[in-house]
Amino acid sequence: MPRETQGVIAGGKGEPVRLQTIIVPDPGPGEVVVRVRASGICHTDLHYREGAINDDFPFLLGHEAAGIVEEIGDGVSNVVPGDFVVLAWRAPCGSCRSCLRGRPWYCFNSRNARQPMTLSDGTPLSPALGIGAFTDYTLVDAGQAVKVNPDARPEAAGLIGCGIMAGLGAALNTGNVQRGDSVAVIGCGGVGNAAIAGSQLGGAHTIIAVDIDDRKLAWAKEFGATHTINASSVDPVEAIRALTDGNGVDVAIEAVGTPKTYEQAFYARDLAGTVVLVGVPNPEMKIELPLIEVFGRGGTLKSSWYGDCLPTRDFPMFIDLYLQGRLDLDRFVSETIAIDEVEDAFGRMERGEVLRSVVVF
Repeated sequence: MPRETQGVIAGGKGEPVRLQTIIVPDPGPGEVVVRVRASGICHTDLHYREGAINDDFPFLLGHEAAGIVEEIGDGVSNVVPGDFVVLAWRAPCGSCRSCLRGRPWYCFNSRNARQPMTLSDGTPLSPALGIGAFTDYTLVDAGQAVKVNPDARPEAAGLIGCGIMAGLGAALNTGNVQRGDSVAVIGCGGVGNAAIAGSQLGGAHTIIAVDIDDRKLAWAKEFGATHTINASSVDPVEAIRALTDGNGVDVAIEAVGTPKTYEQAFYARDLAGTVVLVGVPNPEMKIELPLIEVFGRGGTLKSSWYGDCLPTRDFPMFIDLYLQGRLDLDRFVSETIAIDEVEDAFGRMERGEVLRSVVVF
């Protein structure tokens, strides 16, 4: 029997979101219905509302979520009803050219549910990142439901599904931070602080946090930064060099997504160092660098998409680290809110007042 519930809908570009009745169909082959327990509010949800992703309105927002498998469709074998899962917006297909080369974290044909969720009048919804989790129930491909230890708090566990995974993966998977490395993280919101936490997990000796907001720099210290730099008062490149014997860092992680901060990351790394772009730029942004500097400095320039993660490998591992007390996911949860408070939470997020607001059900 299809489920009738309430969901947070972005109906048009720039319009305030509102709660509307939605219909969640029974799961078809390879699909599962998940009862959402908690869903974090990510900048990507705001980008959808603003039409910065695409214009396939109306959107069912929410994608950073944990919940309980309620019902499974034919052929589903990776989960059963009652399993506690974190939802992933990458579900490797296993058959594209990237998967067949043994690089499923770059899957070019990630799977989503085939059936649409709809408004009560039958209008198909576009679920954010193929999930749509600002609702009591959502329909996803079975591969998007990753079973993890049920002892984890849903409010914290769901954050692994997007932003926190992006930051952890930028450090550990893309940047390959190793014991004794020096790291700079430019931008200390949720993703940047997750990159700091990931750098600490990787064994970095020096972790330099850069931001223009002293509140965020204070958060960065809590996640493991050994030094902080307020880029509004000093040249961050010079300050990073001063902290690294004039050399620059082994890994510079850019978690803002602007040409200026990317250029800072580029020049703040040591010779043969690595730059990782995990901040999301807008489509109009361009960067210009002297080609001789790109050539002469050597090293690697990388972008990190979803932290280059493999959800079935990484989600359970990070949840276990959380339960062992080695990864403080709870610290990312600034507040818990009701489903009808999402629009106000967008404002707090834009003002930098929170790391994560989390909708609980």
